Amino acid sequence: MLRGAFLALTAATALHAASFSVGRMALHQFEDGPILPVAYEFLPGETAYFSCRLAGFQADKGPETRHVKLSWRLQVSDPSGTLLQKPEAGLIEHTLLEEDKDWSPKFLATFVVPALALSGDYRISVQARDELAGTDSTADLMFHVKGHSIEPSSTLTVRNFLFLRNEQDAGGVRNAVYAPGDTLWARFDVTGYKFAANNGLSVTYGLAVENAEGRELFAQPEAGSEAKESFYPQPYVPGTLNLNLDKNVPPATYTLVVTVKDSVSGQTAEVRQPFKVE
Repeated sequence: MLRGAFLALTAATALHAASFSVGRMALHQFEDGPILPVAYEFLPGETAYFSCRLAGFQADKGPETRHVKLSWRLQVSDPSGTLLQKPEAGLIEHTLLEEDKDWSPKFLATFVVPALALSGDYRISVQARDELAGTDSTADLMFHVKGHSIEPSSTLTVRNFLFLRNEQDAGGVRNAVYAPGDTLWARFDVTGYKFAANNGLSVTYGLAVENAEGRELFAQPEAGSEAKESFYPQPYVPGTLNLNLDKNVPPATYTLVVTVKDSVSGQTAEVRQPFKVE
């Protein structure tokens, strides 16, 4: 009997001593879906569903009911600490009835992984406050994104250049050898450009073909461009170009010259890649 009373007293003391905290945080593929494992990898453009429970809150006692008032703020950032979207905030106000003895406050949020997200560990940060008790709690949840990999650059540059066999070619060709009449495809990433207001970017790229002596045979100064503004600063601009080779082009080694320009900073850069026609 004494032991039972001691256990009851211990439990009551623990309940009384519980402090306000951010409880279980989890990610889901859809609202109220199963909790995703820690090893789950999000893909660029994927929507993530987040849930969070709060614990240890205080209630304002009334004659017959108790009132709860909790506020929260959430932000999601990439590996460099840059926010993916504007922070979200909310307020949980609830009147506890007798049947709510097991009630647990919970809030939900959604966010979208950027379409051109880089690979790495991303962070969800939660700040919560028990407005009645005047206490705060913070917690972080990490998640991984399997995106693109680009070596960073402080100046305008072209990365990950690949010759392709066709537009859908994912891995590129090891030996860039084409036949007369073929269509040459190439893919690359532009990074290191500067941003204007509202994370605005303006990048253009063109192409030229030179023969073995360095004489220009063909040029297309504006083969592609991208100009946009966004909340999240786009880390790179993907570029794709194609060139229809004449049926009478002589077999030889040529050089494809890709020139990129950043209109915000005025920077230019180029990459030169040889290919053969046989």
